[in-house]
Amino acid sequence: MRFKLIYPRWPKLARQTEFHLPPHGPVVFAATLPGYVSVDFVDENLEAIDFDEPVDIVGISMMLTVQVKRGWEIADTYRAKGITVIFGGIATMLHAEETMAHADAVFLGEAEGRMEKVLDDFRRGELHRRYDYLDDRPDIALVGPARRDILNRPLYNHKGVQMVDLVHASRGCRFNCYPCAVAYLGGRHFRPRPIEKAIAEMAAIDNNRLFIVDNSLAQDTAWETELFKEMIPLKKKWCCHPIEDRPEVLDLAARAGAWYVYQAVFDTSDYIRERIRRYHDHGIGVEGTILLGLDSHTEDAIKRLIDFLLEIELDLAEFTVLTPFPHTQAYRDLHHQGRILTYDWDRYSADQVVYRPRHMSPERLQALLDYAWDAFYRDESQSMKMARLFQQVVKKEMADNTFRPRNRELARQSFGRQQEGG
Repeated sequence: MRFKLIYPRWPKLARQTEFHLPPHGPVVFAATLPGYVSVDFVDENLEAIDFDEPVDIVGISMMLTVQVKRGWEIADTYRAKGITVIFGGIATMLHAEETMAHADAVFLGEAEGRMEKVLDDFRRGELHRRYDYLDDRPDIALVGPARRDILNRPLYNHKGVQMVDLVHASRGCRFNCYPCAVAYLGGRHFRPRPIEKAIAEMAAIDNNRLFIVDNSLAQDTAWETELFKEMIPLKKKWCCHPIEDRPEVLDLAARAGAWYVYQAVFDTSDYIRERIRRYHDHGIGVEGTILLGLDSHTEDAIKRLIDFLLEIELDLAEFTVLTPFPHTQAYRDLHHQGRILTYDWDRYSADQVVYRPRHMSPERLQALLDYAWDAFYRDESQSMKMARLFQQVVKKEMADNTFRPRNRELARQSFGRQQEGG
């Protein structure tokens, strides 16, 4: 069976550096397909879709709300040719009802142990319109190594340097953050993979640099500690979402190769200041993720927050505005209050204001988003800060003798350009 798996294109944040990471959802999904299926994967961010290529069934994997309208267009094109289309992925789960109008079937939930039946239904001509497993999650031990072999690897290099590979060691999140849909998508029960399976997958990845994409590693101290202990011999260098704020855990993370973390900075408290300092004390960089436009945010509060970010010496910062994605508390509140201005999903890119803020106009919040980017990177550009963070990982790799020789000259040239201001 010829299965064409497509990841629709989506726009980067307006101020983000333009590089592409290999998507995680499609390669995890591909690992759930039966052995008789031949998979052809197209990341539309980097490759054009050949709509005339012979194919038995098309799968469209959508992660982001901003991908959905393009995903629907792709599906409509294939269905007009009489080709069956099935949708899956996070954004499909968030927009299931709308997506069904463009699909022969939608798959909701986690795919492990389920695709044999779905494809048997397809072969018998009995494909269901909706496969809903959102509340029936499979045994986490069924999660196997992702099918990274379907990727066109050279496309994911940035200026000749290999970027990170994505991997996960757990699913679910016991937290329930206001703007986040993870509680709906993966449940509030933390579900760690068997550590030996997660470690085996990391060890097998032909890349020294990883992005551990778990919602948060700071959910179970005993599990997190054991995971980091087992990672130490791998000598991988990795970034992740928050690590638990305990000295012994941070020490293990650093020994296991922690490179930098994505850490939400939500106020100007001493707790946040000390949190960032402790990461740095352990040699772990920090990219702050800063969400603007909460109901507590006045214009003065946002400006004070930007000043605070410069004081605590974040390595990088990424600024977004509150975006009411479906199935989040933010969506429920703003929809109920009649404050959502548009349901054009192309604008739900997290850098466009699509609702009425409480303390300012939408236009003013949009201007403050620009101010935040400009103020934070005024004295040192984003490219310079990124180069400094990259230097950190190269130093760690060279100390471990894991720095790849083919990247050495590229790195030297890159650092030279940065020092010259190029």
